[in-house]
Amino acid sequence: MSKPMVAIIGKPNVGKSTFFNYIVGKKISIVEDLPGVTRDRIYAEANWRGRDFTLIDTGGIEPKSDDIILKQMKDQADMAIKMADVIIFLTDINQGVTAADEEIAIMLKKSGKPVVLVCNKSDNFGKAKDDIYEFYNLGIGDPYPVSSTNALGMGDVLDAIYEYFPKNEEINNDDGIINVAIIGKPNVGKSSLVNKILGENRVIVSNIAGTTRDAIDSYFENKSGKYNFIDTAGIRRKSKISERIEKFSIMRSLLAVERADVCLLMIDATEGVTDQDAKIAGEAHEAGKGIIIVINKWDEIEKETATLEKYKKEVYTKLSYLTYAPVLFISAKTGQRVDKLFELINKVANNNALRVSTSVLNQVINEAIAVVQPPTDKGRRLKILYGTQVSTKPPTFVIFVNNKELFHFSYERYLSNQIRNNFGLEGTPIKIIAREKGEKEE
Repeated sequence: MSKPMVAIIGKPNVGKSTFFNYIVGKKISIVEDLPGVTRDRIYAEANWRGRDFTLIDTGGIEPKSDDIILKQMKDQADMAIKMADVIIFLTDINQGVTAADEEIAIMLKKSGKPVVLVCNKSDNFGKAKDDIYEFYNLGIGDPYPVSSTNALGMGDVLDAIYEYFPKNEEINNDDGIINVAIIGKPNVGKSSLVNKILGENRVIVSNIAGTTRDAIDSYFENKSGKYNFIDTAGIRRKSKISERIEKFSIMRSLLAVERADVCLLMIDATEGVTDQDAKIAGEAHEAGKGIIIVINKWDEIEKETATLEKYKKEVYTKLSYLTYAPVLFISAKTGQRVDKLFELINKVANNNALRVSTSVLNQVINEAIAVVQPPTDKGRRLKILYGTQVSTKPPTFVIFVNNKELFHFSYERYLSNQIRNNFGLEGTPIKIIAREKGEKEE
């Protein structure tokens, strides 16, 4: 992608996420006064002096740590450095120059990338003038004192990174990109799927449930199209949410659903559909998103004759309101059938955005009425006057009737099924609104 990429690098708990959130203008990264809260690379779009750029927030670097998660955080930061056009090296002016800062400075100098040194938490600019000289010892260049919390000095830093942007920026065109949220409970293989698709360790993968805490964006392009995969924190049962941070992660997952065109509901084949899966699926269904049910770890299931069809039937029994969603059996670990996802994603995204002409829609409705007459109630018969599509994502139809009270749910479901069957709306919910002629829109 042609936008300049700017990575925020530094040891844990120097205020990277607060700095990140101020620049992008919204609370995307989780902010909590605990070291190591941000674990993966978080992307967001920002703008300064008319130039769009992508900002990457990273987990803090602990160069000498033996902790498995901290080691993986360092790997993620290394990858962000390689991807970045400009690096913001964030330090804590109150801590002074630490051994970790010195090691990070050496690593950044070896990268050969332009680096802007920032001394955060400079809440008192008068005092900061005296404390800042120590940071010249890092050999990075002039340090910029800022206070992310109080928005002091941020413009100077943005001006500094602006000077490193490529002079001739290509126009970035996001048209045609399908946003795909990967949702499901913790430890079902969401991050493993993203990594298999991208061919790199894009998000931290471990068998510790809940490793991914934020919703992570990953751009991917192949012959099938352009995609933005959003890997989300697994949604736990409420009774299991003991940390405040976990609550934030659930909010990120639900926001990821809102941003998505298509949701991949991942289910662990070895566990089957759980009540928790049903609740997560309900969020995507209610939001009107395209849905594909992805059964992961299929390689771990012992196969017999008709095992796949039997399993699919059980899925639809437990997720009865998602019978419109296609089911794909994969193994994120081995890559089995992962390539089949793209064709399905394209199909479901197109169906979710499908627009039907009024004349063709009414032809389908009239044929449906001829086969099954509208219901009657105490001598009064429901009359379907006509229908029209009013919006997409999901396809939403207004059916004008003589009396809304006579438009029972069973007949609404019948019409919905007829519309779906005629227009092949696999993978997308359909919304039908009954309205009496002359009634104003709510």
